[in-house]
Amino acid sequence: MNAFLALVRSETATFVRDKMAVFFTFLFPLIFILIFGFLMGDVDSPSATLGLYGAVTIDEASLRSVIDESGVNRTRSFGSEGELEDAVAGRSVDFGLVWNGRALEFLYHPNRIQENHAFEQLALGIADAFNLRRQGLSPILPIRTVHVGSEASTRWLNQMVPGIIAFSILSSGLFAISGHLTGMKQRKTLDRLIVTPMQPVAFLAAIAVVRLAVVYVSTLLTILISIAVFDLTFSIDWLRLTVLVLCSTLGMMGLGTVIALVVRRPSSAGNVANILAMIMMFLSGIYFPIEFMPPFLRALSRGLPLTYMADAMRFATGVSDMSVVRFWAIALSLLGLAVVLFPILAGYVVRPQRT
Repeated sequence: MNAFLALVRSETATFVRDKMAVFFTFLFPLIFILIFGFLMGDVDSPSATLGLYGAVTIDEASLRSVIDESGVNRTRSFGSEGELEDAVAGRSVDFGLVWNGRALEFLYHPNRIQENHAFEQLALGIADAFNLRRQGLSPILPIRTVHVGSEASTRWLNQMVPGIIAFSILSSGLFAISGHLTGMKQRKTLDRLIVTPMQPVAFLAAIAVVRLAVVYVSTLLTILISIAVFDLTFSIDWLRLTVLVLCSTLGMMGLGTVIALVVRRPSSAGNVANILAMIMMFLSGIYFPIEFMPPFLRALSRGLPLTYMADAMRFATGVSDMSVVRFWAIALSLLGLAVVLFPILAGYVVRPQRT
């Protein structure tokens, strides 16, 4: 037991001295969230300021009533269409509406590519409701919005943050074994450890204990800062979150063990791990939905572990839904990956030389 604790202390000191490991574990996910949050955090906000110019007609009161019910939180009236166009161009209003007594015309800023999608949805709602109101009709079927998941939140950042946490776990697990272990081999540090009575599995277990602790702290820190800075809301199941972090970290360390087995040099191992991580980040629905991809990329995405880690993390934080059976299947599959790979590969990886 004392020998294992000594290994844990040694690995803790090694991690603290490794500035790149500290950066990618703690700062990398925070930087991504802050950058994307400030740049695109309000893309999916349904509220907007609408600029309005219209002829005085008997329908004007009906139009304003429809606008008030549409989700637009502020309106500004303008004396001419030119003034409204200048306001949209200067971004003093989000989008504009012109009513000439016969047709509705909506104005958008051409450079607000991401936000215009939300504004167009508001405009379609206004146009449809106003058209029915003018005909003296009402919607035949009532519409009721139901949020699927534990948390009634549809903000884009709510979906992205769990995905970034999953990617951070992936990176930490891969680099914990691949770069760290091959680096010790190159520096001959591992040679000195192996001549002691140390068991290979115990050495890998010490690395796992340290990484589990730092990854869990990083996960909590990322969630807290997301809540504090962007006012996000999560409905976290702490048991599921804890189990998922544990299983995901160990599973990705299992994949890192395979890289350490195949690649000798730490720079090469780091490059291989980095390439795998980048491929999974862009193909696993972290930043944009998998449904937007062509069919062959969607098929590839379904074969990547990060896809399932991100989905399970969203479920554990309450921003999307999945069956409980599927969640536990993902968690146990990741754990099984580590259970199978660690003992089998420990004797091959933790040794001074490979022939």
